[in-house]
Amino acid sequence: MRLEPYNLSYKKLWDTFLDESKNGHFFFKRDYLEYHSDRFEDISLLIFDDKDSLIALLPANIRDKTLISHQGLTFGGFITGNNMRTEVMLEIFKRLRYFCIQKDIKRIVYKCSPHIYHLMPSEEDLYALFINNFNLIRRDFTTTVNLLNKIKYQERRERSVKKAIKNGLIFEKTFDYSSYWELLEKILKKHHNVKPVHSLDEIINLSNMFPNNIKLYVAKKQGKLLAGTLIFENEQIVHTQYLANSDEGRGLGALDLVIDRLLNETYKHKKYFSFGTSHKKTGKLLNIGLINQKEGFGARSVTHDSYELII
Repeated sequence: MRLEPYNLSYKKLWDTFLDESKNGHFFFKRDYLEYHSDRFEDISLLIFDDKDSLIALLPANIRDKTLISHQGLTFGGFITGNNMRTEVMLEIFKRLRYFCIQKDIKRIVYKCSPHIYHLMPSEEDLYALFINNFNLIRRDFTTTVNLLNKIKYQERRERSVKKAIKNGLIFEKTFDYSSYWELLEKILKKHHNVKPVHSLDEIINLSNMFPNNIKLYVAKKQGKLLAGTLIFENEQIVHTQYLANSDEGRGLGALDLVIDRLLNETYKHKKYFSFGTSHKKTGKLLNIGLINQKEGFGARSVTHDSYELII
């Protein structure tokens, strides 16, 4: 078995393996990883077995002698194929430690992938973390609707959707990222004094590179943009990114209409609908208002953890 640092010559091999993996995500694609390559020093790895067959990928960056999987992504960890076995994963972790020692890397931070993103059971890495004495350092959670076994809406959410319909709001898919980013930036500035992680240019470029995965849905009244969300779409799961609701939209149930239509029409054929996180300060401060809205649509929490090993 050998670990090879990624270079451009491996791009096609990397992306092909990812497409056939049992726990991949489009944001592990090299084009997605490299849109912010100026912010992170890449140290992604390809793992080959003794027959020189590729058996796993590890998207990762290095900072302050720490290997992180991956600092620019919500979650990460080893990407594997259907033939991955627990014994092999234990050997991969053993080789990863040796690799870090050789590179004078002093620490590993491993961000686990939530099981809802797995096409089949893919938690060999969790056992390997335990065997190798990694310590849990952070617990995030994404609030998720099981679209195959939905929980009934809270009455408040039902009333809000009906109000939006009564007031003539229109739900639609749009490519007008510029108008939406203007609304989003205004709301984030007013309520949280922050900016979106992605710039407008970045999100337009990413949506052009991944048109089947990145989409924008909004609610309007007489042509006026009131609310919406960016969607990250995978084979069996969709994820809301950058939910936004104007003051007028709040009064008219605009965002609730968007969510309702996505859950019951656009993505009713999927398995999971993820609203993302509802907390701050590495998971220790819960945003009660935000999670109440998500849980009002029948969403419940799925954790994704981060582990650390001091080498």
